[in-house]
Amino acid sequence: MKNTEFDIIVIGGGHAGIEAALASSRMGMNTAMLTLSIDNIGKMPCNPSVGGPAKGIVVREIDALGGQMPITADRTALQFKMLNSAKGPGVRALRVQSDKIAYKKMMQEVCTHQEHLTVIQGMAVHLNVTDHTVTGVTLKDGTILTSKIVILTTGTYMAGVNMISAEVVPGGPDREETTNDLSASLREAGLETYRLKTGTPPRVLTSSIDFSKTAIEPGTPGFMHFSETTKPEEVRPFKDEVPCYLTYTTPETHEIILANLQKSSMYSGVVKGVGPRYCPSIEDKLVRFKDKPRHLLFLEPESLTMDTTYVQGFSTSLPRDIQELMTHTLPGFEHCVIKKYAYAIEYDAIDPIQMKPSFESKIIHNLYTAGQVNGTSGYEEAAGQGMVAGINAALSLKGKEPLVFGRDEAYIGVLVDDLTTKGTLEPYRLLTSRAEFRLLLRHDNAEQRLLHYGHDIGLVSDARYDAYQNRQEALRTLEEHLGSINFEQDDPKVHAYLSSLGYESDTHIGINGKELVKRPNVTTSELLQCIDETADTDLASECDIDLKYEGYINKARREADKLKAMDSMKLGVEFNYDEVDNLSIEGRQKLNKYKPETMGQASRISGVNPADIAVLAIAIKQGKGRGK
Repeated sequence: MKNTEFDIIVIGGGHAGIEAALASSRMGMNTAMLTLSIDNIGKMPCNPSVGGPAKGIVVREIDALGGQMPITADRTALQFKMLNSAKGPGVRALRVQSDKIAYKKMMQEVCTHQEHLTVIQGMAVHLNVTDHTVTGVTLKDGTILTSKIVILTTGTYMAGVNMISAEVVPGGPDREETTNDLSASLREAGLETYRLKTGTPPRVLTSSIDFSKTAIEPGTPGFMHFSETTKPEEVRPFKDEVPCYLTYTTPETHEIILANLQKSSMYSGVVKGVGPRYCPSIEDKLVRFKDKPRHLLFLEPESLTMDTTYVQGFSTSLPRDIQELMTHTLPGFEHCVIKKYAYAIEYDAIDPIQMKPSFESKIIHNLYTAGQVNGTSGYEEAAGQGMVAGINAALSLKGKEPLVFGRDEAYIGVLVDDLTTKGTLEPYRLLTSRAEFRLLLRHDNAEQRLLHYGHDIGLVSDARYDAYQNRQEALRTLEEHLGSINFEQDDPKVHAYLSSLGYESDTHIGINGKELVKRPNVTTSELLQCIDETADTDLASECDIDLKYEGYINKARREADKLKAMDSMKLGVEFNYDEVDNLSIEGRQKLNKYKPETMGQASRISGVNPADIAVLAIAIKQGKGRGK
């Protein structure tokens, strides 16, 4: 190995590791990505898809920050689908069905050809720490790599075990190599770890499924994309998209599973860790939702180069023979062939309350973490954390302040704040319900919220930023133009259009265009057509959202401003709560444990009550808690 000294070492080549390594190297840092195998870079060990509710907006945010996931997801998608399109803009989200083989091949190509990034095959077995500061890592073969910063993105590979019923085999996903030594060295250095569990469903030969007994689930027509840099010719045309399908469990399925419940790793006592509440095994679903006669299953193609279908919603750790029986009870699966059996996996994770909002450890200086090792689940959550860790590691080496997003700025901000303020006892998943300002955190406005950050740190080009500013100017011009027009209701075209939507009026008084668009179902594009004008489709859609939801958006912004005021009051890891009188016992204990960075974070900790916050505010004004 020629070079063993780096600015930043990223341990792991999964979705978090990719974004962390690319961000830091693109910001000019001499970066190493340490992976068990180059073929593991960009691997999708679970469902072959990117996006979905909340998660799809995270991918849009990664794009606005200059990340890679959205670009690769667009170019390797088998199907694009806009979810919740009939609902409000705050919950709309894009999801793509990915070609898992094409996805990881593109990621491998990008990483191995990135300037300032060295990809190293090897296993880290020890985190090297001196005086509570990381100095590098030791590999299994004895090689020592030194660095100023280490970013840990090990996913489910730390002390991993694969489980099918009572069969327990050490290993990461697909029984790949794992080590107990790395997490042991983290504990030696003062970090707390805990066990988490996740799992996958069986993969079935696509050619053995009778799809005539299932329901087809097509994509959404039109040019769909995560990245604003993606061109229409770079994505699969709608006519060539590969469909997904739906099927359901049956009473026979439930009977087989419940009769063999004690053989499941989860219910036999083999599993020690906590599983994901929002992506439970099929056994867990039947136990928790006994009143449901059936459960929906999504049938997702894995790759054009593979004859396999992923049975989403059918995760299990039951024995192979039981998996055969239960799978054959599904409509369309009577004669199916299981190519790969389902299994559960348990692994070591780090309690995320030990991390700052920058994702630097509060305990080990210059150690950053991202992804499932922080207690999360999902490719998108991992990639968003990777961006945060990679960017902040590079900013730290440049002597700049960390980049921390507010809960009103990004779903990534909600994710980071939830993890570092509240922690998690189970694999964390982003949901729209976790974001109190979700009307501000929309699919359509990710660039408005975050592109300036991406540009400022050097991950977004001047050309892209200039193009965005030009679009914003065009949007302002369109809204001003709309506001300058009075639409006469007795004009035949205007009258016909409004009548078609159920609006009747005898008045001859004109109505301002902006006010008309605020009405339900009236759109900028169709209204302008009434006076023989046209507008760019995307700009017109943005104009509709701005005007229709103006009152709600302004209210949300006022609430967000109050939160920002709280978050501007700094506490810091070293704040001494024992110097503050009149804190509740629980409040003092929680504040000492979580060590919030700001008053805003302190207010979101369970057990810290409003009276504690008021006492803290007075103490800060009096200069208490800062030491001598």
